[in-house]
Amino acid sequence: MKYLSFSVVLLLSLLVFSSLNAPAQETPAVKPASTQLDSIVLGSGCFWGAEMRYEKLPGVIDAVSGYADGKGVKPTYRAITKRSNKNNPNNHAEVVQVTFDPAQISLEALLQHYFESHDPTQLNRQGNDIGTQYRSIILSNSPEQQARAEAVLQQYQPLLTAAGYGQIVTQLKPLTEFFPAEQYHQDYIAKNPNGYCPDHSTGVRFNRDEAALTAEVDNRAMLTGKHILVIDSESYCPYCEKFKADVASSYQGDIPLHFRFARQLQGLSIKTEATATPTIILLQDGREVFAFKGYLAPDEFYLLLGKFKLGDSEAFDVAFDKATDQRFCKEYQIFKNTPDGIFVDKLSGAPLFDTRDRFNSGTGWLSFTKAVAGSVIEKPDNRYGMRRTEIRAKVSGIHLGHVFPDGPNGQPRYCINATVLDFVPRPAAG
Repeated sequence: MKYLSFSVVLLLSLLVFSSLNAPAQETPAVKPASTQLDSIVLGSGCFWGAEMRYEKLPGVIDAVSGYADGKGVKPTYRAITKRSNKNNPNNHAEVVQVTFDPAQISLEALLQHYFESHDPTQLNRQGNDIGTQYRSIILSNSPEQQARAEAVLQQYQPLLTAAGYGQIVTQLKPLTEFFPAEQYHQDYIAKNPNGYCPDHSTGVRFNRDEAALTAEVDNRAMLTGKHILVIDSESYCPYCEKFKADVASSYQGDIPLHFRFARQLQGLSIKTEATATPTIILLQDGREVFAFKGYLAPDEFYLLLGKFKLGDSEAFDVAFDKATDQRFCKEYQIFKNTPDGIFVDKLSGAPLFDTRDRFNSGTGWLSFTKAVAGSVIEKPDNRYGMRRTEIRAKVSGIHLGHVFPDGPNGQPRYCINATVLDFVPRPAAG
């Protein structure tokens, strides 16, 4: 046995000593396992509205429109919508691949939303969308997922039966392959802000209170006079929310505005199918007079309302064709000496002018030194070879008149057509 040299022994001793006195190393923290996401492919008719509704559910990570379950047909929108494939049982279905976090939303909750969002008793169609590509179908990624889907289906059938619907025709199959749709189909609703959401839901809900299931909304008020009815969505519809924000939130008109779901139209004579949200319906004594499917911007809404409320009249011509009242017209005679109060937009009900700012200009038109703050907009008007400033109502956009710089004491003169105004007396001080 060979002896180690003194220097080597010394070096080894130092290494042992330093290791014994070194600070203890911290045990590396164990990182939690990444969230296990799951996915399922669901077909419930046109994929545009379905994709958007899934994306709004808490726990849904992604929703992608696409095609699946076809054989011998190209997975493209052009191919599946060909007339020759309308009744082809091997056609691809329009579907949405939904990726979700089971820790935030269970498969059962997701499938309940799926069944509630369309009519699963319709075979190869949803409403007016007819063809095998619109079939109701669930494509699972495992036998366990398929069994859970079957269980949710069996829970839903008795609820539909009690509500008078037939048998569920939803197909349950294992997924073979999913083909994402063309890019212009992805987030289609978000890319097209002025439209409507297809709504083919039955209105039958899981875990609903029995009283809520059988309760009827009282529509008797709509059986007399003029009314505005808006068919709303029971799930998220961006067009409904946009209409509420842009139009309904500022509407104060004297024609009542009502929101109803498609299942809440008892007693009303509605000709238009309630298969889109929003649908705006104008009623006279409970009967549909005008209807429009989809979002209406404020100017479009008030034009429709103007036709309904004003008809073929001088007021309509003033509001929408920039006409002018006759001097000393009937409405002027009524309004020129009204007591204390506010003149409001005849369509929107928004306050426009205060009697405290009214004066007699001798022109034969109502005159004011100012408008209610923030109630009107000014636009240049160079018609008829004149340079004038037009006044429009900010909420409804209707034409009101013009403003001139020749009012009393150097103030402006708002020269306003009386036919497009209504008068509201000021409440007495309490």
